[in-house]
Amino acid sequence: MSEKIKVYNIKLLKRLFTFTKDYYQNSMVAFFSVIGLSVFAALRPLVIEKIVDDNLVAQTKFMFFEYALFLLLLLIMEVFSNYLFIYNAGVLGQSVVKDIRVKLFNHIQNFKLKYYDDSSVGILITRTVTDMERIADIFGQGLFLIISDLLKMLIVGSVMIYMNIELSLIVFLALPFILFATKVFQKYMKKAFEEVRNEVANLNSFVQERITGINVVKLFAREELEYKNFKTINERHKKAWLKTVWYNSIFFPFAEIFSSLTLGLVVWYGGMSIVLENTSSIGELTAFIMMIPMLFRPLNQIANKFNTLLMGMVAAERVFKILDKNEKIKDSGNKKANTLKGKINYKNVNFSYKKNINVLKSLNLNIKPGTVNAIVGPTGSGKSTVIKLLNRFYEIDSGEIMIDEIKIHDYSISSLRKNIGFISQDVHLFSDTIFNNIVLYDKKITLENVKKAANDIQINDFIESLPGGYNYNVLERGVGLSTGQRQLISFLRVYIKNPQILVLDEATSSIDTESEILIQNAIKNITKNRTSIIIAHRLSTIYNADNIIVMKMGKIVEEGKHNELLKIKNGIYKKLYDSELKK
Repeated sequence: MSEKIKVYNIKLLKRLFTFTKDYYQNSMVAFFSVIGLSVFAALRPLVIEKIVDDNLVAQTKFMFFEYALFLLLLLIMEVFSNYLFIYNAGVLGQSVVKDIRVKLFNHIQNFKLKYYDDSSVGILITRTVTDMERIADIFGQGLFLIISDLLKMLIVGSVMIYMNIELSLIVFLALPFILFATKVFQKYMKKAFEEVRNEVANLNSFVQERITGINVVKLFAREELEYKNFKTINERHKKAWLKTVWYNSIFFPFAEIFSSLTLGLVVWYGGMSIVLENTSSIGELTAFIMMIPMLFRPLNQIANKFNTLLMGMVAAERVFKILDKNEKIKDSGNKKANTLKGKINYKNVNFSYKKNINVLKSLNLNIKPGTVNAIVGPTGSGKSTVIKLLNRFYEIDSGEIMIDEIKIHDYSISSLRKNIGFISQDVHLFSDTIFNNIVLYDKKITLENVKKAANDIQINDFIESLPGGYNYNVLERGVGLSTGQRQLISFLRVYIKNPQILVLDEATSSIDTESEILIQNAIKNITKNRTSIIIAHRLSTIYNADNIIVMKMGKIVEEGKHNELLKIKNGIYKKLYDSELKK
C-alpha cells in the first residue's frame, strides 16, 4: 500500500495546474462556463415564482410573455454554458494528460536498467495509460463541476434566504447531517480508491507478464494454474471495486432521504403558511420546491464528483511519484565518442547488482584497438556484466573504465552508446517492417544504404526471399521470424550504424542450423577493422579471436589465444573446450 494521500491535497493540485499554463484560454472559458451554469440555473426558480404569483394566481397575462421569454433565454444560456464547459474542459484535460504522458514516457525511457530490474512493467503501463485518463477526469468531471455545484448551492441558498427566511431555515437544518455524511463518505472512499488503483496495477502487471511469457506458460502446461491465479487477483480487484459500490449504496439513499424529508417539511410548512397565515405565496412555495433539489442534488453529486476527483488525485500522486524518481544515470560528460579508436581499459572495477554481493571483483582488463576479444566462463561469472558497464547501462561501484584513455563518464551517454554496437542474444523487434526495424526510423538511412550493408554481411538474399522483402512485417516482438532470422536483422541494425566498438552478448547461443552459417559469415564481416568483444557460448565461434578472456566468479582467471589456453594444465578454458567436444 502506498503512502496515504491527503483528501484535500492543495500542493498536488497546484502542481497539476502548472501543466495548464499553455492552455490558459481553455481554462478560463471552462471556469466562467461553470459560473454561468450556476447563475442561470439559480435564476430559473425566481422567474417561475413571478409567473406563478403574477400570472397564474392573479389570472392575468400581464408580463407573462416577457417572463416566459426570459425563462427560455435562461435555458438557452444554460445549455450554451454547458456546451462551452464540456468542450473546453475536455480539451484542457486531454491536453494536460498528453503533456504529462509525454513527460512521463520520456522520463521512464531514461531510467537506468536497474530500475526496470526491480519494477513491474505492468505497473508502469498502468501509470502511463490508465492513470492518465483518471487525471483527465479531474478537469472534465471533477474539479470544475465541484466548483459549479458549490457556487450553485451558494447562490440558491442566498436566493432562499432572500425569499423566505423561515422556509430557508427548514432546508438548512438538514445540511449539517448531509455534510457530516459526505465527510465520512469521502474518508472511506479515499481508502477504497487507493485499494482499487493498487489492484488495477496488479491486474495489469499479471496479465502483461503472462501474455509476454505465454510460451513458458504453455511449455510447462501452467494454463490451469495461471487461470486460478488470475481468478484470485481478479477477485481482489472486484472486491476493491465493490467497496466503492457499498459506500455509494449507503450514502446516496441516505442523502436522498434527507432531501425528500426536507421537501415534505417545506411543502407542509409552506402550505400551512399560505392557508392559515398568508405569510408565503404559492409562487414562493413553487420556487422552493424547485430549489431544494438544486441545493441538495449538487451536494449529493459533489460526493460523486469528489470520487472522480479523488481517483484523479490518487492517479496523479502515483504518476508524480514516478516523475520524481531520480533513476537516471548521471550524464555530465561533454566529450563526443565519434572518432573512437577502440582501446578499452578496465582498472580495478568492482560492481554489484545488490549491495554487498559483488559480481565483479577488482577487474583489470586491457583491450587493444581493432582486435577481436572473446569472454568465456561459467554461467554467473560476470561476462555479460563487463559489457553492460561499458555501455553505462549500470554504474560501477569503484574503479575506472576508459576508452582511448578517456573515462567513459567523460563521454556523453548518447554519443557513447551510438558508437558502441550491441548485439544481444535476446533480440527485440517492433511490430513493423524489416526496414523500419533496421533503420529505427532514421530518415537519413535510405533503402539503398540498407541493401548495400546487407550485401556486405551477406544477408541481403535472405531478406529479399521473405514476402515483401524489406517491407515484410515481422509482427509483435518479431514472431514472424525465426530466432536466427531475428538475430540476422539485429546484426544488420548494428552494422549500418558503423560503430567503432562492437559487442556481441552470446549472439549465437540460440540460433537454428539454417541460420548458423549466415550468422558466422555476418560475424566475420561485421568485426572487420573494429574493436570487438564477443561473449561466447560456443567456443567454436571464437577459436580465431585475438584474445580470449576466461572469467570465474567475477575475476579474470586466464587470458590468451586459443592454442595458448589449451596448453594450461587443468585450465578452465581447456575443460570448457573438452566438454564441448564431447557433446
